[in-house]
Amino acid sequence: MTAHPLSLVRAMHTRTQPKNGRHTLTELGVSISRRTVVFMPTGDTLDRLLVAANRQIGSLAPPRTVRRVVSHNPDSLWGIASRRTYDAASPVAEGMVAFLMLNEKGLRRLGEGSLNRTDPDLSLLAAQNERPAGVYIWASFMPTALVGAIPLVYEKLGTPLYDGVSLYAWAATPNGKRFNEALGFTLGAPLKGAFASHLHYYPRGEALNTAAPAYDTYRKTSGPAKATVTVARSFEDLTRVISIRSAVYMAEQDCPYEEEFDGNDLSATHSIGYIGDEPAGCLRLRYFAGFVKMERLAVRHEFRTSKLAFRLVRAGIDLARRKGYRRVYGHVREDLVRFWEVFGFRLVPGRPAFNFSGITFLEMAGDLAPDPMALYFGDDPYTLVRPEGRWDTPGILEHSAVRDVRSFAKENRS
Repeated sequence: MTAHPLSLVRAMHTRTQPKNGRHTLTELGVSISRRTVVFMPTGDTLDRLLVAANRQIGSLAPPRTVRRVVSHNPDSLWGIASRRTYDAASPVAEGMVAFLMLNEKGLRRLGEGSLNRTDPDLSLLAAQNERPAGVYIWASFMPTALVGAIPLVYEKLGTPLYDGVSLYAWAATPNGKRFNEALGFTLGAPLKGAFASHLHYYPRGEALNTAAPAYDTYRKTSGPAKATVTVARSFEDLTRVISIRSAVYMAEQDCPYEEEFDGNDLSATHSIGYIGDEPAGCLRLRYFAGFVKMERLAVRHEFRTSKLAFRLVRAGIDLARRKGYRRVYGHVREDLVRFWEVFGFRLVPGRPAFNFSGITFLEMAGDLAPDPMALYFGDDPYTLVRPEGRWDTPGILEHSAVRDVRSFAKENRS
């Protein structure tokens, strides 16, 4: 129920110029807000604003519902006006941002998808003097000229009552998705042990990678003993993979170089597992028409008492699901069958054991549950050009969209 005109999305990219998709709300300075005013609209001012917003958005909650929510907690809606035209004696709001201040039960309902966002039950909302469990961005409506008011609106959520409370949003359109991500939201929200893949999430007062998918949890200085995983995206990352596999397969298992580095590394996705900031394990995924093949799982001997091997496999499964795969296949050493059974792999019936590199292997396969956020043909083109495994965070090509379009036609030469 949020209107995000393309001009507004472009304006956000132009004015914030985020280096990555995170922190943008924090980094926005109030200096860009000097031409705007934020205030609590009431009475006729609120009614006129809701009529204008509904004309643009179309799916906004009925005015009586909005008034009921605002009466319950006046902090739920902030009007925006141009400083040039603002008159405190007779204020007229030209835009707004509305919130649902959710209590624990309301936040749980939001994550489950059972919260009635058009007509929310007041028992699920925190009152003005209560600290909410989460703040849901209910609606935003503003002309492009008022985009500078965004820092002022979110400054209202910096008071002691709201400081540190995480923000949640739901995007109904691709433009809405890009707008949320331009503000630093990521897709997918952790909620009391569950994960709401349909919600955008902005953590406040929590570790920034809490909401990250299993295949992209590593951040530098994650902690001296923390096990995390990320996708290899650079040649330096690939050297880390090569070093780990050389230590495990060549040094420990006497595998010949040409057998270990078999010509498939440049047609695969590599996951790297870290213990703290030390590259400690890796996994390779290769893609075929109807299945993904999981292989070359390796963990350095000094880290094998950790759970890194389990994290790498679960991350690989989640990555395959996000890419739309429903079946995973692998060649498994006879002594590791029980390990792979933990993840739902089963021996392929009627297939005999076979050998290579002096080791006996068995074929195992597993079915994967569909991922509701799986990538498919027809998805937003900006999503499909983002770095591997970071499809929920705006990438460098997305930020380049604000530049003027160039013509590549050859000039006529005499």
